[in-house]
Amino acid sequence: MIDRETLTPAEAFEMLLAGNQRFVAGAPEHPNQDATRRTELVPAQNPFAVLFGCSDSRLAAEIIFDRGLGDLFVVRTAGHVAGPEVLGSVEYGVSVLGAPLVVVLGHDACGAVAATRAAVEDGTPAGGYVQDVIERVTPSVLATRAAGHTEGADFIAEHVRHTVGMLLERSRALAEAVDAGRVGVVGLSYRLADGTAHVVTTRGLEVPADTAS
Repeated sequence: MIDRETLTPAEAFEMLLAGNQRFVAGAPEHPNQDATRRTELVPAQNPFAVLFGCSDSRLAAEIIFDRGLGDLFVVRTAGHVAGPEVLGSVEYGVSVLGAPLVVVLGHDACGAVAATRAAVEDGTPAGGYVQDVIERVTPSVLATRAAGHTEGADFIAEHVRHTVGMLLERSRALAEAVDAGRVGVVGLSYRLADGTAHVVTTRGLEVPADTAS
């Protein structure tokens, strides 16, 4: 098992990116996916990262980051919108399971962001609880428009940044862990066409942001 007592946020992020690079290159190793690993995990889990991402079916976390059982503590919602259940799940992964890394994963062609843009720009309505998703994405869309941006990638990046900021603002446990250097937070934007994950923003990690993503 991964030693959560010694793994740093930076090392955890390196592991995550290495897996994505294998996936992009078409050379996945499929680690920790056998019967031995399954047996090892029966007593306890020690994920090295909490991954909070969009529910889009094209973003299967263990596949695009080439990981296996017990590696990632995954939380997913449409448009990676966060309510109390999400915040509690992220805090559980950090405070109870000891994961040193929290990842927010957005992606291009996000349906939740597109629906929100349509609602803001054209007044296109949404029914049921989809409207709740749109309302939670709206601040990101409004901020992007206020900054004068019009490209789809700009809206995705802003929503990722907004989600990272919201997690740290609303979760004292996460913010304190970042301030103490125990946990790093990174926002990534995933490109559907080539499978690459690009850094949008970081907290508690010295990683250059790829703002073009």
